[in-house]
Amino acid sequence: MTEYLDIAGNTLAYDVTGQGPLVVLAHGIGDSRHSYRFLAPALAAQGYRVANVDVRGCGDSSVGWDGYSRTDIAGDLVAVVRQLGGPAVIIGQSISGGAATIAAATAPDLIAGVIELAPFTRAQSFDLGGLVRVKRFRAGYTQMAQVMLRGRLESWLKYLDVALPVKPADWDGESARIAAKLREPGRMKVLQAMCKTSPADAGAQLANVTCPVLIIEGSADPDWADPRAEGEKIVADLPRGLGELAVVEGAGHYLHVQTPDQVVALAQPFLAKTLTRA
Repeated sequence: MTEYLDIAGNTLAYDVTGQGPLVVLAHGIGDSRHSYRFLAPALAAQGYRVANVDVRGCGDSSVGWDGYSRTDIAGDLVAVVRQLGGPAVIIGQSISGGAATIAAATAPDLIAGVIELAPFTRAQSFDLGGLVRVKRFRAGYTQMAQVMLRGRLESWLKYLDVALPVKPADWDGESARIAAKLREPGRMKVLQAMCKTSPADAGAQLANVTCPVLIIEGSADPDWADPRAEGEKIVADLPRGLGELAVVEGAGHYLHVQTPDQVVALAQPFLAKTLTRA
């Protein structure tokens, strides 16, 4: 059952399944909570209360928000945790990985831990060498540039084709659902706005995080020439001993869709340890 949280006159949609310690799921740009269709029931079955959120402007949440930065999304996620009663672990993918970092740094009483899937948590520099050397990085970058400049849905779908090197069995229906949602008024504008936000606000908060952080990267993620190196840099910018990195071989940007069993296996000990301690 979809629930709605009013935030400054806008609505944030989420659903809650299961009983137990709270885990909040937050997806990436151009997506919705449906991307956690494999992860959410698996975590609920393991004894967690799972809040699966449509971040602002996406899914069933309203459009027309004042901003779409990671700081904005972090405030929404903290509001959900406060509404449901924390502490919680946030699992955030892509832009929401950076948002989860900010939430942890700014609301340490509510956020007990963070799992970041293929996160954009650091300011990115232009990697010309990577574009020349790495075909998948070049392919993803080309389509994302078209999305940012022209707002083309076709380019976004081509990006997703690269970002998911191995598709789940339901991908034909799922990609059609994504396309239909993005054709709704204002949705592609939100996607563009999110693409243009800088991760610098999240990077600036890494040193202020006090809870454990697990970074999970896919080795075939087209958003970086070297996804492992990006994950290592995030861990290095955290206070010593708080961060750990795992890399799923062959996975793209959407690990929770392509390799949900591996993500659950990596998340399970982190969640058990972190939420028990909280």
